[in-house]
Amino acid sequence: MSPVSRLALTAGLSATATSAFADAPGWDLLKGITIDEVVTETSYEVKKGFPDRLKNGVQGMELTGYAVPLTPGSEIRELMLVSDMGLCPFCGSADHGASVQVNLDTPLVGLEEGTRVTLRGDMMPVHDPETWQAAILENAVLVSG
Repeated sequence: MSPVSRLALTAGLSATATSAFADAPGWDLLKGITIDEVVTETSYEVKKGFPDRLKNGVQGMELTGYAVPLTPGSEIRELMLVSDMGLCPFCGSADHGASVQVNLDTPLVGLEEGTRVTLRGDMMPVHDPETWQAAILENAVLVSG
């Protein structure tokens, strides 16, 4: 897993988002993930609770949001899909919209940051106890945008 993807990329899943599609079924499912950070003097663990529907992943899930490429270049293979571009998920504020990392099946060429897109892929839970990242959309393809 790349260093970028190990960040708390889905930490905003329980935040209140205000975009027109932030309450769509896919985002609602992601907002149902619970996260409990357990820190002791000798250990660190992130305990995650997943809605029943997401525990084993959701095949063919569609999600609409704003694309934020994770790497520079004209061919984008990894991006963040953000429920609301007006609430920055990378600024360190707790008042940001939900976001999820996306790995694309085939690269998108010329995708501009902030473009509204609908993607379809396999939403998989992230069980790694050392990261707040809770879900990732794998094998995604562009549906519209």
